[in-house]
Amino acid sequence: MMASDNDDMYVSLIEGFRPRLRELIMVQQVLVHLHFIDNEQKERITKKVTNEGNQAAAELLIDAVIRKPHSPGWFRAFVVALEEAGCERAADYIQDKLPEPEVEAENDYFVNLVQLMYPRLMGMQTKEVLVHCLSQKLLTQADGEIIDATTANQGSRVGAGELLRRIVRGRDGWFSKFLDVLRETKHETLYSDLTGSSPDCYNADTPLWRWVSLCTPSLPAGDACNCGLLTRSDDYCLSEPLLSVTDGTDSGTAAKSPEKADIVLRDYQAEVARPALEGKNIIICLPTGSGKTRVAVYITKKHLDNRRAEGQSGKVVVLVNKIPLVEQHYVAEFLPFLKRAYKVERVSGDSPLKISFTEIVKNNDVIICTAQILENYLERSNKGEDEGVDLSDLTLIVIDECHHTQKGGVYNHIMLRYLKQKHKNRRLKKEEKETLPLPQILGLTASPGVGGATILMKAEEHILRICANLDASKIMTRSLGEFKKEQRKKVLKIEDRKEDPFGDVIKKIMNAIHAHAELSPTCDLGSQNYEQWVVQTERKAATEEDQKVRVCAEHLRQYNEGLNLSNTIRMCDSFSFLNKFYEEEMKKKTTPDDEEKIQITNTERFLFNLFKENKEELQELATKPDYENDSLSKLRANILQEFSTRQSARGIIFTKTRRSAIALSQWIQENSKFADIGVKASHVIGGGDQSVVKPMTSAEQRDVLTKFHKGEINLLIATTVAEEGLDIPACNFVIRYGLVTNEIAMIQAKGRGRAEDSSYSLVEVKNSGVAEKEVVNEYRMTMMDKAIEKIRALEQEEYDKRIMEYQMQAIMENRVLAKKKKQKGMKNENPSSVKFSCRGCNEHACSGEDIEIIEDMHRVNLTPQFRELFIQRENTTLQERHLDYETNGYIACKKCGERWGSMMLYRGLECPCLHVKNFVVTLKGKKINKCTKWSELTVRFSAFDYADHASQVAESSDDEDE
Repeated sequence: MMASDNDDMYVSLIEGFRPRLRELIMVQQVLVHLHFIDNEQKERITKKVTNEGNQAAAELLIDAVIRKPHSPGWFRAFVVALEEAGCERAADYIQDKLPEPEVEAENDYFVNLVQLMYPRLMGMQTKEVLVHCLSQKLLTQADGEIIDATTANQGSRVGAGELLRRIVRGRDGWFSKFLDVLRETKHETLYSDLTGSSPDCYNADTPLWRWVSLCTPSLPAGDACNCGLLTRSDDYCLSEPLLSVTDGTDSGTAAKSPEKADIVLRDYQAEVARPALEGKNIIICLPTGSGKTRVAVYITKKHLDNRRAEGQSGKVVVLVNKIPLVEQHYVAEFLPFLKRAYKVERVSGDSPLKISFTEIVKNNDVIICTAQILENYLERSNKGEDEGVDLSDLTLIVIDECHHTQKGGVYNHIMLRYLKQKHKNRRLKKEEKETLPLPQILGLTASPGVGGATILMKAEEHILRICANLDASKIMTRSLGEFKKEQRKKVLKIEDRKEDPFGDVIKKIMNAIHAHAELSPTCDLGSQNYEQWVVQTERKAATEEDQKVRVCAEHLRQYNEGLNLSNTIRMCDSFSFLNKFYEEEMKKKTTPDDEEKIQITNTERFLFNLFKENKEELQELATKPDYENDSLSKLRANILQEFSTRQSARGIIFTKTRRSAIALSQWIQENSKFADIGVKASHVIGGGDQSVVKPMTSAEQRDVLTKFHKGEINLLIATTVAEEGLDIPACNFVIRYGLVTNEIAMIQAKGRGRAEDSSYSLVEVKNSGVAEKEVVNEYRMTMMDKAIEKIRALEQEEYDKRIMEYQMQAIMENRVLAKKKKQKGMKNENPSSVKFSCRGCNEHACSGEDIEIIEDMHRVNLTPQFRELFIQRENTTLQERHLDYETNGYIACKKCGERWGSMMLYRGLECPCLHVKNFVVTLKGKKINKCTKWSELTVRFSAFDYADHASQVAESSDDEDE
């Protein structure tokens, strides 16, 4: 056989076992013994190890080994290098010395078992175990030196992890030898953990794997997975795969978070991080996409390293203001860089706790959570409850999007607790009493904004207040220098329609309603001012029990939205919206079984007939493209230009409402011109339920963003949910479609265009005033930069003095507010003094004494009298599964059809759950003008007595059986 034939056979063998080799090869040790690869290639492979980890580097090493032309004896040299580096199993595979299937299965079982017991095994006496592993030839001398150095530099636990990762790559029989080592080094507990038996019970006649599998519980599918990664452990997150024994199945989140090498900061990142590394409280202000979160991970790691070196434990909490950010920061940033040395966990409303947050804080080094969760547990501790968390339990708090640390925000509630304790500590120190330790604070933002300021002095004051609220000794910002990307900006102005017959019909309907209800608005129909006027009119009418005006105002609001939609998206989308609204209103007036008639007032009959009379004309006009708005034309031209002039386009369109985001996505998907140039569009909207449009779940948002990452989607249409924080890859164009809010949002949106030669476009929409608002925001952004520079130029003494004044002011204002709230005394009111009436017909529904509260959240009424007043309907959009309850329908007033809330199934009991926004609320006979959330009605309702209600249901069931 010729040498070239042999080479082809060797290459085929290596390629065939590439997946196994990738897991078994320890790259840096093998490189030392490979002499036929040039130094330049070795350097590239070494860098790959540093930047992307061992497995990615193993791929590159295998490519280098099999690359032609082959030098004489290359294959034998590769085998020897593997054996010398302690990778004997890898050497066996490429020499076709394959283990028997049952032996391979046995080995995989042992690897999974070690992975399962990884948190316990890390407690071994590493140095002592290492000596015995070397004598048993489980490890090479080079392995021993690396493990010894790791143990000396990073501690015994990290060294143990390094030892385990190396022994599982050995030849068959490594597990038996490892058990011997544990016996010899008196690690009886660890031996028992791995075998389920004491060292004396082993029967040599039983195969080792069979004996272990009999003595130990079976490996739980969710804990030790086929991919070789421990996806979740309540004790510890495995820092990296010990060994992968993949069958192609997905192992979950942790598997998608490979360990990354140490963080290397750019110069501007290192500069802004410097004071935090010295233990100071700071705000880091860097543009979107410049690596603020990476800097925070670096600071977190150094903070924990330093405390460990001093023999103290560290506890870091990373706070975010949106649920999707919890998973994003966990998977993409904190877990990959920290999991080797520290325990990292995440908690949010989307990840129901198996154990309490208090326990999670105790058992982990880094906790990523929504701010409200921490605030809830701080409040529990304040009330003296056992399951609470204190600020003194933490050593570092990282606050993402910290510009939200202002009045009324949850970030500010947390920081007010901090400031109160800080100033209390000052008093205790003067009195020579013991003070409570407080955590270091690190704030992150792309823009603190100017808080509506019109002059530089007020902008400076706004930013200083945020610094004071965060107790920041400095606000750190820096020019990005060579890393800064300049964008091309353009504003696309529109022309008014020459004719708008569709809009004229809607206005004619609205004027007819004005006349019927005797209303005289002073603002233009379709404008934002009109929207505000009609909302206030509806609220006032509900309070005054003027049903005629209330119902008319509600319908006017829908027509106003229809006008806005026809100016923003297609007329057919506007018509569909109005038609659907009237279909839903008509459904309210019929019971599910048609047995009972629901009252229809003269006003409602007038409104239904008014739409019916104009429906056909609206439908016909909606199909005529000649009357479409100019904004859509400008948007179409802009998208076509971006995709036709770029080799690989990827962009985001920001729009104002969920409805317009969905409609624009459908418009693009249905237009063949876009498909012809490769546009693949989808939308992402918010997850809150404040809108009538069905929200997106976090899972749905993640799915769309993942596809956007992979390029399966290249045009994202989004509401403001995508402006702030969410991990969205670099785009080369950003379009704001009729949407301008404030300077913070503008900076966030611009920051999404991170690619080279990116563009930022603003498309006008009628009545939006976006062009004028954009000019104002540009001015505010310049003013903000100047204010930050002025603050940074202050002498530290002057800065500290002003910060102290603002902090004392915040504390005093909080005390006054608390006193007023206490004086209001609503919490002390008897629930019986609160009455609820239907918002639709003013029919009395119930009083506060009938209401009970489930899990401090859901207000329910299970009285028989209340059940007589409502009907139940199916609602497919509400089929969301929660912890112990689910909602799959809604309840509505039997008299007028007004929706009252949802029917909730709680632990087997049907519980009518009330939504306060659907009622007119009175307290001691006085109407509460604004009451749209239960948090605005602080009366203490009775706790839900599950046992009592369940026993009543059981008794009634027994009676029926008899």
